[in-house]
Amino acid sequence: MKARLKYVEGLTFIGQAGSGHWTVLDSGYGGRPSGATSPMEMVLLALMGCSAMDVVSILEKMRAPFTDLQVEVEADRAETHPRVYTRIHLTYRVFGRDLKPEQVARAVQLSQEKYCSVSAMLRPTVPITYEIWIEDPETGQRQAVPSAQKPEDTPASG
Repeated sequence: MKARLKYVEGLTFIGQAGSGHWTVLDSGYGGRPSGATSPMEMVLLALMGCSAMDVVSILEKMRAPFTDLQVEVEADRAETHPRVYTRIHLTYRVFGRDLKPEQVARAVQLSQEKYCSVSAMLRPTVPITYEIWIEDPETGQRQAVPSAQKPEDTPASG
């Protein structure tokens, strides 16, 4: 894959990847908000997008009756430069009626452990944990889904 980046002004750039689409990147520094995504925010968006695409694809192959998927992220960064991520926690919210928790858990586990290339790149340098919720859009009921995270993926308590 090839990509290119073009300077606009200040700390704003536009980037074009293999898809041909342009993306605006900006550090957010300098007092003039651009509404663009910073490179570090883009890393989190890439992680969520990669995993969400996997989960949807896997759930569809399982014929799981989901109607929506939302992924949220919370991340901490180092206080000193290079200010890398030190912790990433994902929350998967899968919406639908009569979803089987074991199917949803398996879809997320497969994404995190086998298919998501962004997760595979980040995991050696930052712990990535996750939680899964099934939500019924009609009743509003939520159910936590036990995940199959390996013990080394879960932060130590204390």
